[in-house]
Amino acid sequence: MALDGIVLSNITAELSEKLVGGRISKIAQPEADELLLTIKSQSGQYRLLLSASASLPLIYLTNTNKPSPMTAPNFCMLLRKHIANGRILRIWQPSLERIIHFEIEHYNEMGDLCRKDLIIELMGKHSNLIFCDDSGMIIDSIKHVGAMTSSVREVLPGRPYFIAVTQEKLDPLDTSQEEFCSTVFSRPMSLAKAIYTTYTGISPVVAEELCHRAGAESAQSANAIDELTQLHLFHTFELLMEDVKEKRYSPSIIYENSDEKAPVEFSSLPLSLYEDYPGQYTVRRFGSPSEMLEQYYAMKNTVTRIRQKSSDLRRITTTALDRCRKKYNLQVKQLGDTDKRDKYRIYGELIHAYGYDVPPKAKSFEALNYYTNELITVPLDPALSAQENAQKYFDRYNKLKRTYEALSELVQETKAEIEHLESICTFMDMALSEEDLVQVKEELTDAGYIRRRYSGKKVKITSRPYHYISSDGYDIYVGKNNYQNDELTFRFASGGDWWFHAKGAPGSHVIVKANGTMPPDSTFEDAARLAAWYSQNRGAQKVEIDYVEKKHVKKPNGAKPGFVVYYTNYSMMIDSDISQIKSC
Repeated sequence: MALDGIVLSNITAELSEKLVGGRISKIAQPEADELLLTIKSQSGQYRLLLSASASLPLIYLTNTNKPSPMTAPNFCMLLRKHIANGRILRIWQPSLERIIHFEIEHYNEMGDLCRKDLIIELMGKHSNLIFCDDSGMIIDSIKHVGAMTSSVREVLPGRPYFIAVTQEKLDPLDTSQEEFCSTVFSRPMSLAKAIYTTYTGISPVVAEELCHRAGAESAQSANAIDELTQLHLFHTFELLMEDVKEKRYSPSIIYENSDEKAPVEFSSLPLSLYEDYPGQYTVRRFGSPSEMLEQYYAMKNTVTRIRQKSSDLRRITTTALDRCRKKYNLQVKQLGDTDKRDKYRIYGELIHAYGYDVPPKAKSFEALNYYTNELITVPLDPALSAQENAQKYFDRYNKLKRTYEALSELVQETKAEIEHLESICTFMDMALSEEDLVQVKEELTDAGYIRRRYSGKKVKITSRPYHYISSDGYDIYVGKNNYQNDELTFRFASGGDWWFHAKGAPGSHVIVKANGTMPPDSTFEDAARLAAWYSQNRGAQKVEIDYVEKKHVKKPNGAKPGFVVYYTNYSMMIDSDISQIKSC
């Protein structure tokens, strides 16, 4: 979700508590649309990140420093000139707008005490950092917006600053029951949408939360809600706004399927629509909104960066996969056409057996099929003799037989190639670092999908299998790709260790080091959950897992990386919740 007015209200409260009265000791502009302020206050030194990025506008306190360019940009130099060593008097947010003002006191060149206003607007592609004087005139901004760009408001030096009103939204902190009911419930749209389009600072997820708390159907049309539900929804809305007014915040991140590497949402208020489903979502609380935002976007950035890094590999893999699937469908169709080969062989044999009774230039004749004891009609070419007709059918049979034998092998090869490429796609989805992609790329190169470039340098492999400890203290290892699967199963594991894999789906090989003992059932369940999570069936309610002692797992000659066979195994149905399994 994007930063909404409630999260910014939480941020404003934190910044007011820690930064008001502090002095700005350093001003840096590490990116074209980003500022990093170092502020010294009585409670300590803080770094404040302010980003007006169109794709990721942010504001939070951080401990991380960023390198700045050798030559400071003009906007940074202007701020240093005016507010370097300035004191922050007040930090405030107008209503629940996605805007925060920093009122700063400083001395000018003449030694006179002046006030300036640094404003950050966090509004998606319209985000900006604007610097104004005490009369509200714009001195400069990190992004200039002229009349050619916006007909609503110009953001240029010398222009007056004002909040652009593009939507007639109401203040959620100052509303009445009459106003709430007359506006929200008069709109011909879903209830959740009617709420967040009526009030400023309310995001879609908060609107969904309101409906969930009130027991109302969010997808129901707002103008079809009965009076009792309307009243209950207003009181729920009022209680939520009371939490905001009283600053009763609870910064938290919601994780899907209990995986702390897959954040779904963040919020400064409890989200019962997720918390009511502990088996599906996990909630992690934070001591401050800055810590929450930094953690959330660090994870999101990691996933985004890996997606970008793997885009070329993904394109190569999906292209090859599409080609293989088309080839497989064509081969299966051609294989189906060979089903009539035995019919031609029988026609030839029957002509040999009964052909002496067939008159010349006959178009067909009836004969007893001695395989089924049924009478069948054998078509004939009247221009050919019986012997020639028989030879014609035998030729057709032999041709289709050769086609069947060749295609049967080709279909198996193409199917194996599809399964191999699907497994590579699965492992790319699992990758959490650039190192995890190195072996995937190497596998694609070895398979001939990527041309190898000989640079004289050996590919450095730093990625290692995942390592977990079961609730009973047993070591569990999980392969991140097909090469690691082979390494774990056939080089690392011993015969008495236990091997796990999702049934009929691409995924990781999971090894439980038994150390000469029989692991308890809880360890088997932990390993099965890991096999379910690290597979194509990740996130499913129930996943079937095959498990067997490693000594029963074999690799056929010439098989693709990661492909194995086993004939005696156990199976279990398990969920994919790995939150309680300790990771090393």
